Amino acid sequence: MDHLRVFHDVARALTSSLELEEILGAIMNKMAQFFGPERWSLLMVDDKSGELYYAIAVGENAESLKGLRVPLGEGVAGWVAATGNPLVVPDVALDPHWSAFANKHPDLKIQSIACVPVRSGNKTLGVIQLLNSKLDLLSEHSISFLRILCDYAAIAIQNARSMTLIQELTITDDVTGLFNARHLYTMLEEEVARGQVFSLMFVDLDHFKSVNDTHGHLIGSRLLAEIGGLMRRSLGPNNAAFRYGGDEFVALLPGMGKAAASGTTMALCEDLRGARFLEGAGLSLSLSGSFGLATYPEDGNTVQTILRAADTMMYEAKVTRDNVAVAGKGMMGRGEATRSIDGSRRAVSEMFLERDSVPRN
Repeated sequence: MDHLRVFHDVARALTSSLELEEILGAIMNKMAQFFGPERWSLLMVDDKSGELYYAIAVGENAESLKGLRVPLGEGVAGWVAATGNPLVVPDVALDPHWSAFANKHPDLKIQSIACVPVRSGNKTLGVIQLLNSKLDLLSEHSISFLRILCDYAAIAIQNARSMTLIQELTITDDVTGLFNARHLYTMLEEEVARGQVFSLMFVDLDHFKSVNDTHGHLIGSRLLAEIGGLMRRSLGPNNAAFRYGGDEFVALLPGMGKAAASGTTMALCEDLRGARFLEGAGLSLSLSGSFGLATYPEDGNTVQTILRAADTMMYEAKVTRDNVAVAGKGMMGRGEATRSIDGSRRAVSEMFLERDSVPRN
């Protein structure tokens, strides 16, 4: 009857919340109530590093475990994660291998171990580890019950990952991998609500239609994907890039005033001019763009007005193409952009020359 009550409570947690931490906490609490361990934890597998990390830890020294990483194959949890097999040792004193492990780690004060993998299909997602549980409850029947609870945990983890993937798909452009226009509006609303300075850059690719007409839409899509990659590299991780539609792109530059944003825009303009695209397809295409830049709040203090200001500047640049137009400053021009970038490089060179001219003792 106790088992049925636990299953009911866990199933209700799975269906009443989409928050992974909340669901796993409910599962682990029910598990702890049933088995009464002195210490218990849920460790998750970090696929990138191949290590376990403590997602939940309760009991003595729990705080010290938060940043701890356990390599697969090491210790109790690492062995279970690496093999995918459960480990149940009612009394470590009667097991030579784990008795030796317990003696090497007296700080853990291990008397009994119950460690079960959390698996989905053939993949181990994590492990649940109970130390010093009630020994009379570590029967085969109880361990089967523990494994069923682990299956519930696996469902919760997979559901959370699916929700994360769905969320990513709803904000991502499937051709370029950049954010989509819907997410641009969301982020702009957040930036305006924050009230801090930011700049908005619009980019329209010059003569992109001729690429589609000459080489077909498949090549055009591959070109857009490479443009997206160039924007990510050029803008860096602190700025967000979006595909606005067709061959139009947008960059959100948080915390950047007009001077810094102008430099970033001209640098991206030069990177685009200097790049060669679709070399893997044997084409080696060159490309340029028309850039428009506006800064919040001086050029627009709402989402719509800042969008309109940057878009208007982009259309001004399209008159001549291969150009940069900045709200309040006008056309920067290719020569202006080159002089600005060369000036920045010259300033850096002069700084090093000045440093090298300082007498050394």
